[in-house]
Amino acid sequence: MDLFFSSLLHLILFSVSLPILFLIIYSRKSSNPKLPPGTLGWPVIGETLEFALACQRGNPTKFVRDRMNKYSSQVFKTSLLEANMAVICGASGNKFLFSNEDKLVVSWWQRSMKKILCFPSVLNETLARDNFKPPTFLPQYLKPEALQHYIAVMDSMAGDHIEIYWSPHGEVKVFPMAKKYSFALALQLFMSIADPRYVEMIYHPFQILTQGLLSVPIDIPGTAFNRALKASKFIHGEFLKIIRKRKMELEEKKESAPRDLLSHMLSALDENRDVKSEMEISTQVICLLFATHHTTSSVITFILKYLAEFPDVYSKVLKEQMEIAKSKGPEGFLKWDDIQKMKYTWNVANETMRLTPPVQGTFREAITDFTYAGFTIPKGWKMHWNVNTTHRDPKYFPNPEKFDPSRFEGKGPQPFTFVPFGGGPRMCPGRKYAQAQVLAFIHNVVTRFKWEKVDPSEKVTYNPSPIPSKGFPIHLRPLENEFI
Repeated sequence: MDLFFSSLLHLILFSVSLPILFLIIYSRKSSNPKLPPGTLGWPVIGETLEFALACQRGNPTKFVRDRMNKYSSQVFKTSLLEANMAVICGASGNKFLFSNEDKLVVSWWQRSMKKILCFPSVLNETLARDNFKPPTFLPQYLKPEALQHYIAVMDSMAGDHIEIYWSPHGEVKVFPMAKKYSFALALQLFMSIADPRYVEMIYHPFQILTQGLLSVPIDIPGTAFNRALKASKFIHGEFLKIIRKRKMELEEKKESAPRDLLSHMLSALDENRDVKSEMEISTQVICLLFATHHTTSSVITFILKYLAEFPDVYSKVLKEQMEIAKSKGPEGFLKWDDIQKMKYTWNVANETMRLTPPVQGTFREAITDFTYAGFTIPKGWKMHWNVNTTHRDPKYFPNPEKFDPSRFEGKGPQPFTFVPFGGGPRMCPGRKYAQAQVLAFIHNVVTRFKWEKVDPSEKVTYNPSPIPSKGFPIHLRPLENEFI
């Protein structure tokens, strides 16, 4: 009898404990999030090396497309820039990410990039929160009503640049020349710096700074990262001198104080109704220069490349630009209305940005756990949206490798498929500035020259913007008089 009750007791305990054990195992299993498919690659470096090699070989699309085909066309996991990352793909992914800014995600910059761009005393604060938002007045400063006043300056500076650096020569390297123009224009419009010697003094360390942004963050003498930190320190020091001088002029209410972006930054209030510090302003100016300088010069360079490759497209652009040149007269400057008339030229620019985007995408950080496409994105994970998930997708752009500006006629591409400027609350506030700058420069080149590529097989690498390996040298031929 004792044996019977003992066996019965064990059976009861087993019957009770089995469901409990099952619930414990199930709860543990279910607590593990269902992460997106993919691989995190090697410890620490993840798949950064594979991504860098794809960029170096001129085909960053391959890295993304290979993983979309292997794992998922909606989202896959990887590890880039020392961070676990989910890459959100396609138009629906772009819409999801852009629509959930500051709800599920916030922008993210790698620590080493912040260390290069930020003034040292600002760095700790930017590491704790996203401090790379544009000033609240920036969209107003760069909206069409304000840009109208800059078009003549853009046109004048483009013309002067070409007369000095292009016209005397039969051959020029477009990319470095476009970078010089873009940088000089930004300093003029943002800070009223016109002295070419000062511009040159800042330009060279700024190139060192940009070259080090995606370098291996090893701070020892001789490394690209170390050189970038030194360049950043020098530029911040120079900008602080300008900021303090301007601040004094504004406090003394001198009429000579320019009413430019820097003056606005010195008088604008942040979200706490406080005036930004001199160090914060210096940091924001460098970030603005970085955002506007390399990207617009890249777009200019590759527009000229495609115009050299497609004579029929060049002829249509030439016709449009010559009609505008005749309407403004030999002594006149471009106006905002002229920029609006450059519809076909801007279609060419858009098709250029579709095939050779100046920015491959940006990064976000999840601020809470959330689910996308049936997979869990944990809080703290980084997100990446990439233009290559839509720009070359035949579902959105038939015959995607073909250069065809007509894609942008009428209503143009479907929403969230063409995203060179991002989207949502973080859509690039300088997109209209970039449009005006690019079109003003193209106008001045097209109405003066025809050109041919020196090296038709020149390779293109990405770091992170597209870079022609030889600077895209071209042979220049002045237009015949009857065209002018």
